Amino acid sequence: MTLWTPGGEHHVPRDPQPESAGPAGDDAIPGAEQVNLEDLDPEDRERAEAILAELAAARERLAAAPPEVVVANHAMGLYELGAIHLTAEPPRPAAARLAIDAMGVLVEGLAGRLGDSEPTLREALQSLRMVYVQQSSGGGSDSDPGAE
Repeated sequence: MTLWTPGGEHHVPRDPQPESAGPAGDDAIPGAEQVNLEDLDPEDRERAEAILAELAAARERLAAAPPEVVVANHAMGLYELGAIHLTAEPPRPAAARLAIDAMGVLVEGLAGRLGDSEPTLREALQSLRMVYVQQSSGGGSDSDPGAE
């Protein structure tokens, strides 16, 4: 059986692979089962193993972080994205609006669950919305037919 992805068609085995097929326990590297390291030359294999080890360490750090901190970080990334589009020359209000709306969905949709960052996130969202409204009412150069 095969599975089509944007990256191409991939063979999918009908029977799940036994757990013992790869390294076990603490030596297992998440994602390594998708890479056939045996097909690589020694230099590429060493680089691939180093990348997989870094990825495993990053996954561990992410798993150890409180989820509300990770979500707040993503919300601030949306804030930055909105600000970038609002301060671009010329401003791009349609692009900014998507980022602002996405941030609003997170902050307002998760009200009461974002921990100590929630007041800061609410203030950031409000200030971004104010800048957007000020720019939109001033007749920005990027058409945004769905803004009203």
